[in-house]
Amino acid sequence: MHYIERDAEGRITRVESTPFAGMVEQYAEDTDEITEWLRVQAMREATLRQLQQSDLEMVRVLEDLIDVLMSKGVISITDLPQAAQSKLINRTQARLTLSGLERLIDDEDEGIF
Repeated sequence: MHYIERDAEGRITRVESTPFAGMVEQYAEDTDEITEWLRVQAMREATLRQLQQSDLEMVRVLEDLIDVLMSKGVISITDLPQAAQSKLINRTQARLTLSGLERLIDDEDEGIF
């Protein structure tokens, strides 16, 4: 069962499998219009996930760029706003902690085998 909401122009704006406030229609089977709307929504969600992953990767690129600029003396961490300094320091500390934990796990694995 599909429960449908439409905008003022009659375009589908929401499709759910359970009733919801604002629904205006319901269909027991897929229609071409519902199938197309669901396909577009799935593509939109996949693209959003891809962009979110890309954002995470770009954060790491920017962190690495900042590290390179600081190591070359182009900038100092104190050149950055306090909020940016705190975030960079917290992420660096978290990475160091994680790296230390991974070494402990690797060391234990070597001892077992």
